[in-house]
Amino acid sequence: MAKKDAPPRWDRKMQQRLARGEAAALGELYDRFASLVHGLAHRVLGDERAADGITREVFAHLWEHPDAYDPRQCPLRTWVAALTHRLAVQRLRATETAALAESGRGSAEATEELERRVRHASVAARADYIVQAMPAPLRAALELAYFQRRDYRQTAADLGVTEDEARRRLRLGLQLLSTAHDVAAPGAPPGYGGAA
Repeated sequence: MAKKDAPPRWDRKMQQRLARGEAAALGELYDRFASLVHGLAHRVLGDERAADGITREVFAHLWEHPDAYDPRQCPLRTWVAALTHRLAVQRLRATETAALAESGRGSAEATEELERRVRHASVAARADYIVQAMPAPLRAALELAYFQRRDYRQTAADLGVTEDEARRRLRLGLQLLSTAHDVAAPGAPPGYGGAA
């Protein structure tokens, strides 16, 4: 039996393969995480081209600095999400600060508004990550309740589960989502979840 604190095998092997310079490893990593990276970057930046740029930056960073990831610290998926978040927030701050300077609105109020927007984008990106990472049964229940406006009875019928099970799934899903506002949410590496 493996030690409880041992990192997942895939994460460890991927980090080793990247460290050896295996281009195929980067391709596998891209296939697995590109949609996550692009989606989080787009959520923070609200711009398709900027999200494309962040996606390229994240995978270039992984290729150039494979030892930056330590499989013992957190899952690779979480680390990639944290890197994406950090780079996207840096880009948002830089572009918004430049826009403020260009418009001559470098006041404390404008800076406060920028930080509010960064916090809002960070929470939204964290919520997206939580939804994508949660188990499929919880995600399905939340999607039915939120997007299709089903109550727990309708959700139970649509999913073919008991009403108690539907309530449990909705409650757990909402509890997970509530951590999106937490600066240091459980399972997240330092700098992810807040406005890094």
